[in-house]
Amino acid sequence: MTFWNKLRKTDLRGLVLPAALLALWYALTALQLVNTRLIVPPGAVLAAAWKVIAGGELLAGLQASLARDLAGFAVGSAAGILLGLLLGVSRWAERLVGPTFHTLKQISLFAWLPLLSTWLGTGEAAKILFIALSAFYPVALNTFEGVRGVTRAQLEVARVLGFKRLQLAWRLILPAAAPQVATGLHLALLYAWLATIGAEYLLGASAPGIGNVVIRGKAAFHVELIVVGMLLVGLVGMALNRAAAAVEARVLHWRGPAH
Repeated sequence: MTFWNKLRKTDLRGLVLPAALLALWYALTALQLVNTRLIVPPGAVLAAAWKVIAGGELLAGLQASLARDLAGFAVGSAAGILLGLLLGVSRWAERLVGPTFHTLKQISLFAWLPLLSTWLGTGEAAKILFIALSAFYPVALNTFEGVRGVTRAQLEVARVLGFKRLQLAWRLILPAAAPQVATGLHLALLYAWLATIGAEYLLGASAPGIGNVVIRGKAAFHVELIVVGMLLVGLVGMALNRAAAAVEARVLHWRGPAH
């Protein structure tokens, strides 16, 4: 299939609204219908983006933010899977730990920031722990629900087949819970990215990061730089979402097409 054939088959309707907003933005600033110190022209944003890209600041900030994001995501997701499995397979653990877990999940994520900054300061440890918390809850909840979704009939069949505990977990519980776990990981990746930007912005961005770009723009009343940072946050979030969806579809291909 040629490039043009692929292009013709691509659904471009999702680009209509962004294109219309861009045209409106350009028209309002070109005709001086708005205060261009507050709503800056698209060309000024492109110039600011080129400046920080050419200076290497944007790439260094993106790398630092993604490193924090993935570190927190890995820690939080691993802890979430372990707790979700524990609560799912053990009624005793659910009665002992479940009430505390379900109470703590009601606390707003950003309400943890004052406590984390008091304990750990505003360095990398506090940022990564905050990101890990954002990933922990969706993974733990979805893993728990996936494990509890295993029916009694399935367990009885496994026992008749003589499955040992390790076989039961590896050959029945984990495959049955895999779609829910994948959903939790997908959500966790998105939440972790949002928490990464929040951590950099609210815990200080003296270290490299996308949050540092936004903070510098705000401090200097450099609206173009703020917009560059916001657009980059959105584009990276979209890329992470698509990457997670592609990995999920590949890993869970045995389920067949979603309906």
